[in-house]
Amino acid sequence: MHLFRRLFHRVVLAGVAAISLTLSLSAVAQEPRLGQEYTVLDRAQPTDSGKKVEITEFFGFFCPACNAFEPYFEAWIKKQGDRIVVKRVHVNFHELVTQQKLYFTLEAMGKVDDYQLKTFNAYHIDRNRLSTDAEVFKYVEKVGLDKKKFTDIYGSFSIQSKVNRAAQLMNDYKINGVPTVAIDGRFMVSPADLFAKAKVRDGSHAGLVVMDWLVDKVYKEKNGAAPAIVPAAPVKKK
Repeated sequence: MHLFRRLFHRVVLAGVAAISLTLSLSAVAQEPRLGQEYTVLDRAQPTDSGKKVEITEFFGFFCPACNAFEPYFEAWIKKQGDRIVVKRVHVNFHELVTQQKLYFTLEAMGKVDDYQLKTFNAYHIDRNRLSTDAEVFKYVEKVGLDKKKFTDIYGSFSIQSKVNRAAQLMNDYKINGVPTVAIDGRFMVSPADLFAKAKVRDGSHAGLVVMDWLVDKVYKEKNGAAPAIVPAAPVKKK
């Protein structure tokens, strides 16, 4: 009898939790709450995207949450069309400057779209830590990048400048976890935290629902009206 009561109690609690979750997700889908689903920087950072909305993602190849978020984020970028300008900043939480330099070199070569997911896979699936120059060059050879061109850029002053700039941006945006997405240099969203709490009922990513709302808000401020966005289909991780 006691066992039955404990089981019944757990079922009731699970039911209450499910109802609360549905209500909270409904609120997220309608209008995200400041301090709950997003925050605002004390000091807005400068942007140079004109009438488009500037999106800055702070991430790291070493980060499991960033790896999980990446396919959703790529689909979301495509859904936004020409309303946004996307920038990425690879952070350095574990002294992995090699990973920063790898990303910024791919960026300089115009290869991010082609190799972003492949690089995540190298770390999280192939177990290449990308923590030394030798490991980075091994990856470059494996994926067929021009090794000489990559090496020249990788060791250049411009890439070191981007590493230094990343440290400054992390400080300006008060980054203490990734992935974190900044919208218009003002609004901050932590997709991993929202994802951990819940997914929206249609299968979309809760963090992206908040980002949609903020992009609409900023785009309207800059342009007067925002074109309708058709929700993207759920994304399966590659």
